Amino acid sequence: MSSSKMKNVTPTQQAYQRLAQKHELKRPVAKNCIRAFLIGGLICVFGQGIQTMFFTFFDFTERTAGNPTVAVLIFLSVLLTGFGVYDRYAQFAGAGTAVPVTGFANSIASAAIEHRTEGYVLGVGGNMFKLAGSVIVFGTVAAFLIAIVKTILIQWGGL
Repeated sequence: MSSSKMKNVTPTQQAYQRLAQKHELKRPVAKNCIRAFLIGGLICVFGQGIQTMFFTFFDFTERTAGNPTVAVLIFLSVLLTGFGVYDRYAQFAGAGTAVPVTGFANSIASAAIEHRTEGYVLGVGGNMFKLAGSVIVFGTVAAFLIAIVKTILIQWGGL
């Protein structure tokens, strides 16, 4: 703790903070980063396999196969969350499961499951988007700004 923060702390609090720091578990940062990278990468490879299946075996182009691929990944994530499997993988992989679209689906499904006893409107509907709401707003605003920039560039003959 920095000395500027220590000035407002009593000696008892300082002793407690030193004791807490001494007993705090050291996090294996490198190991966690490798796990997140590998598991997140495996989720993406699985998604790429699904996308390849859509344009190989069904009547999709490489460009149009993305939408059903995302839908399948979201469906599988919600299904695995409902059965309690996704959370075990997420605990092992950390951010590796939170970054892909599956992590977003998991966060919404988990909140819905947790608050289902409060009713569908106020419980599920009201709490489901607390965590995911900021992601949705950021994505919407970013897409809008990018569309404006693209439109301006197209009008100026840049694209």
